[in-house]
Amino acid sequence: MDISLSILSSESELIQACIRKEEWAQQKIYEDNYRNLLVVCMRYAANQDDALDILHDGFFKIFTNIGSYEPNTSLTAWMRRIVVNTSIDYYRSKSRRQTADLDEAQHMNHGSSSPIDALTLEEVMKAVQKLSLTYRSVFNLYIIEGYSHKEISDILGITESTSRSNLVKARQKLRELLNVDHGK
Repeated sequence: MDISLSILSSESELIQACIRKEEWAQQKIYEDNYRNLLVVCMRYAANQDDALDILHDGFFKIFTNIGSYEPNTSLTAWMRRIVVNTSIDYYRSKSRRQTADLDEAQHMNHGSSSPIDALTLEEVMKAVQKLSLTYRSVFNLYIIEGYSHKEISDILGITESTSRSNLVKARQKLRELLNVDHGK
């Protein structure tokens, strides 16, 4: 007698199982996406413990709101957006909303992007994590997530000029941390 286990034939069946709060389905989504979503959280957090807190809050929101996921869209992109928003919420809860001096930023060298091929991903991630919460958030939202300064100002409750200034300062600080010498 052959015994076979039923294997999910589609993502929609997995989603429906999560809506019904079936533990095995939640575990599958968690295990399949843990690593990629942790990388997103690490870009916003100062350390791995904070990143794990953000990630677990993100998964809680994912499973709480899975019923609002629209079929025929990317589940991965939907979950990533939730984790990014959770990271932004983390920023808001930790931020003291310090403003940066735009005049100072205008005098800084914007420089052209230089290859940093000699650096490992781990070295770059550690440097990004050393940035202040504000610099790290603006850097991630602009460079990694592709938000405009207008969108960042709305998300973080800062002015567009403060967003630009913080990005310039974040880039400068990263150059210092990574010992990347532009223009030589």
